[in-house]
Amino acid sequence: MDANEREQYEAAIHGDREAFEMIIRTHSRTLFAIAYGILQSREEAEDVVQDSLVKAWKTRWRVRDPEKFPAWLTTIARHKAHDIFRKRRTVPLSKEGIEPTEIQFPDTTAIDQQLHSALAALPELHRTALTLRYFEEMDYRTIENTLGLTNGALRGILGRALASMRKQLRPALASMH
Repeated sequence: MDANEREQYEAAIHGDREAFEMIIRTHSRTLFAIAYGILQSREEAEDVVQDSLVKAWKTRWRVRDPEKFPAWLTTIARHKAHDIFRKRRTVPLSKEGIEPTEIQFPDTTAIDQQLHSALAALPELHRTALTLRYFEEMDYRTIENTLGLTNGALRGILGRALASMRKQLRPALASMH
């Protein structure tokens, strides 16, 4: 984290709305990717981002170290998404309550659906790390700060996640040749 970022986080923690808005612009996509990785629902993920940012603004004073602000923000979003996910499981299954692996996307090829299923089958942290790295194209350091991981832990998670994806997608990829 460079001095400007640290200063921005510090200002936001102390109530600077403009600094907080910059942080929102910087982190909204990441928070959405994390929430979507858990919920597999665009609408619910958008709600999580909004709720997380409101909660972050109201409780920003709790962050003692500005360096930890991105990981703290991510934690709020993950908790909010998990809350929605848990509530969803207690509601009887209806059309809206389809399991993530059963979602059918219009106009997607079989490989897209298998890719989606393989992603949905990953543990949440693995899915989040993969999403941030390969769909959001974040660098390792940003992901480490966002998820509060060491470089070694992140590399291990990404390695295991990719190995799992390869294993699940091997039959689909073989049928394409």
